[in-house]
Amino acid sequence: MALASRPTALSHARIGDSPALAQGAPCPGLDERPNVQLVCFALCVAQCVYLAASFVQGTWLADSNGAPIATDFVNVWASGRQALDGNPVAAYDLAAHQEAEIAAIGHPFAGQYPWIYPPVFFFAAAALAFLPLIAAYGAWMALTFPAYVVTMRVIVGERAGVLLACAYPGILSNLVVGQNGFLTAALIGGSLVLMERKPVLAGCLLGLLSFKPHLGILFPIVLIAGGQWRALAAAAVTTALLTVASGYVFGIETWHAFLQSLPVASEATLMQGRADWAKLQSVFALVRVLGGSAALAWSLQIALSGVVSILLYLMWRSSRMPFELKAAALATGALLVTPYLFLYDLMVLAVPMAFLIRLGLSSGHPPGDMPVIGLASLLILIFPLVTAPVGLAAILLVGMLIVRRAWPVVSSSGGWAKAPNTA
Repeated sequence: MALASRPTALSHARIGDSPALAQGAPCPGLDERPNVQLVCFALCVAQCVYLAASFVQGTWLADSNGAPIATDFVNVWASGRQALDGNPVAAYDLAAHQEAEIAAIGHPFAGQYPWIYPPVFFFAAAALAFLPLIAAYGAWMALTFPAYVVTMRVIVGERAGVLLACAYPGILSNLVVGQNGFLTAALIGGSLVLMERKPVLAGCLLGLLSFKPHLGILFPIVLIAGGQWRALAAAAVTTALLTVASGYVFGIETWHAFLQSLPVASEATLMQGRADWAKLQSVFALVRVLGGSAALAWSLQIALSGVVSILLYLMWRSSRMPFELKAAALATGALLVTPYLFLYDLMVLAVPMAFLIRLGLSSGHPPGDMPVIGLASLLILIFPLVTAPVGLAAILLVGMLIVRRAWPVVSSSGGWAKAPNTA
């Protein structure tokens, strides 16, 4: 995670290449490497300085006149306000919702932030709308950012995991606009790290992810492949309860409005490119940016999704594949299979990075692992300078590391051996 400048600090030889590893000696932890901590600390300070400078210059939170700046978060707050005012269906009406957003910040603004979340997300939006806009933004970040950091700390398994989490460059893209990337990464990472020991709780976290259903497409496939029936049941029950509760609290008509809004949103974002295809980090977007047709973009996106789904099914079915690789592959695959992926969604890419680092700490990092993770982080960092699907390249780089780790297991005898059913 943003480790490009320290390839030697975390690099280990493969098991057997190092006398210490060959003798079964434990790999040095991240906490024992001051260079790693120093670089991560420097990156954290740099991000804080950037935010402070942006605030002083009037490009973050409020402009030079003190008026709130329209960002993605105003979409959430305005929708919550509409729900509290007894008219949540209006959030799915583009004109009515834009009026609510303008009222929220007190002045007109260019562009539009449509509400296309399922009604289950009204619970969070309405709770935030009890607070003034800026205070609600602060509360949202104060709740979701620590959840992300704690999740990364648990995955890595060392205190330095906190610094690695805070140094990840995707933080700024989420923090500046007040998006939900921290929560998404916490839910996906939390569900995966709990999958083996507490499958029911892991399933509940997956159920909470139902506010972003396009990132959960692969989970039923791999849970069935891995025999994670309790996690699958818990996820289904949690999703069903949230669906029923949202229909009861906000009205069943909100679900009708949401389903009607999906084709409109898909047409505007994917077909017409109103959100700018260069801002999307998917194969679909890359084809469109390069001038390819919608038919070609959909064909390649669907083909990639099919390949990823098959590989993940085989990995999670295997009894020989390390769980860290299974988890990293699933989190990475979740990003590859959706055409609708913005940079703030790449907070989720911190999850497979953390699992790869965790695996490296226990068995050694293959040569080049950490530089590649650093390069992937750099690609995310430079996005504002290039405005292109560089995030897709970052995802593919992480995927390449996973494939390189998994291939020796697959090529050995019984690499795809079926895993025993897990209760």
